Amino acid sequence: MDHQELKHLINVAAGREPADLVIKNAKIVDVGAGIIREGDIAIVDGLIAGTGAYEGKEEIDATGLYALPGLIDSHIHIESAYVTPEEISRLLVPYGTSTIIADPHEIVNVAGLKGLEYMLDAAAEVALRVEYMLPSCVPSTPFEHAGAVIEAKDMEEPLADDRILGLAEFMNFPGVVYCDDGAIDKLIAGKKSGKPIDGHSPGLTGRDLCAYASAGILADHECSTAEEMKERLSNGMYILMRQGSACHNLEDLLPVVTPLNSRRCLLCSDDRQPKTILTEGHLDDHLRRCVRFGLDPITAVQMATLNAAEAFGLHDRGAIFPGRRADINLVNNLEDFRAKRVFIDGVEVARDGEYLLEVKRADYSAVKSSMHVKDFSIDKLKLNLKSDRVNVIDILPGGVVTGKGVATVTLDEGGDFVYDPEQDIVKIAVVERHQETGNVAVALLRGYGIKQGAVALSIAHDSHNIIVAGTNDADMAFAVEELIALGGGVVLVKDAKVLTLLPLPVGGIMSDQSGEWVMQKLIDIHDIAWKELGVEGDVEPVMTLCFMSLPVIPELKLTDMGLFDVTVFDFISVEATED
Repeated sequence: MDHQELKHLINVAAGREPADLVIKNAKIVDVGAGIIREGDIAIVDGLIAGTGAYEGKEEIDATGLYALPGLIDSHIHIESAYVTPEEISRLLVPYGTSTIIADPHEIVNVAGLKGLEYMLDAAAEVALRVEYMLPSCVPSTPFEHAGAVIEAKDMEEPLADDRILGLAEFMNFPGVVYCDDGAIDKLIAGKKSGKPIDGHSPGLTGRDLCAYASAGILADHECSTAEEMKERLSNGMYILMRQGSACHNLEDLLPVVTPLNSRRCLLCSDDRQPKTILTEGHLDDHLRRCVRFGLDPITAVQMATLNAAEAFGLHDRGAIFPGRRADINLVNNLEDFRAKRVFIDGVEVARDGEYLLEVKRADYSAVKSSMHVKDFSIDKLKLNLKSDRVNVIDILPGGVVTGKGVATVTLDEGGDFVYDPEQDIVKIAVVERHQETGNVAVALLRGYGIKQGAVALSIAHDSHNIIVAGTNDADMAFAVEELIALGGGVVLVKDAKVLTLLPLPVGGIMSDQSGEWVMQKLIDIHDIAWKELGVEGDVEPVMTLCFMSLPVIPELKLTDMGLFDVTVFDFISVEATED
């Protein structure tokens, strides 16, 4: 803002000059005073000049409507919606979201810093404000192969970029707690930048949590219980209450929110697929849940706006205050929160659920599908076990946490696992696809429910190698080969025939099509997985499988290097030594 622009803003605020736009007669949700007051909102040069009684060159009558600040999602992975930044803007803005704090660690795990550059370019001209955090853990642990390795020295230049808001969720919490030199160097790089450092510490408690918080970790979105939330609040951390497609923690945590601690509570989605967005909305869905629970509507709006802005240093937004960006939603009431008109920088960008801007897509050739698989064959799917007593990854309902189970299975004469339809146990494999290592790790999965064929994905958090589960080696191998030929995505097969597929040409993790197109493809995939392959009806076949390789979420996971026990942070054998 230059000298003349500041004078103009002040003159409009003082009523000496007309505003560019005045929203008249709105019920303003004042997140500062914690009240609702009626009045006008004056906008000039994309900023709020003032509230009260104003005249403008253009005026909009908002009688009967509530004016909220633009909503802020405090933690989300765009890639987990399987669409690009341009498309996530089109999907989210009509629900009143004006800002997302995005961690692009999915594409950076696939394509390194050129993946970050692509995401920055793709978000440069969209209506939605995409505030990127720099991925802190690429790979998330040293126990897997990703498409890149980002060390502390590689972080200095991106952290100095004004387009980078801070250091993203620090998933390597054992590295922090036990003072791993690489983790400490990354934290120091974040601290030197003066930017916030986000957190990720599932299950951490006691002195270990104190150690983690002492490193300057700002927040955590991995609380699943009231006790975890209370302990983090007592350690000075902000709580990002999550309601996504895979993890639903918001309603479990709402009982902890009080008038005394609510300003430390934020809302986030983490992962939200197109179907969830298009059928349930975005943060407006979070607000409805908060109010239905009994939370004061103004408190709920604070959690979705001012709290997030203050926590992450976005002091130019988050409230309808003079001098803030004119990110404003006009909603029908404080129960439904249906956005009638959405303004970002004082420009109307959505009305009655319709995005009003043209979608312009960035060139993604630099991050086009990466499928560098070496020497894959069906023989690599064999297990050579000496005991029929095995460790199994147990799928648990309601999230991405898994159990560590033990079972007795049938083996053939060579010690390979034999699928038994009476047991809900199948093979699962991870095939490395970035570095041509030739790695293929095989383990056993219980609770997925698949009874025929195989499902293969190039979405496997967080390194996004190929992950495949199935009842027989032939279909599993066929699915992997078809996925490689596709260039990445999702493939369902049975009896060596492709039943359906979803191409994801952007890094093997994102589509270049619309959210509606992706949603329909996923609906078809889910339907076929349930009806043709027999996957359990309460299991989301894609998102469940893609989290089975995430070695920072307890308890058992599978990476391309082997079966990993997150509770001891080390590999274990498929053969069980004890119950």
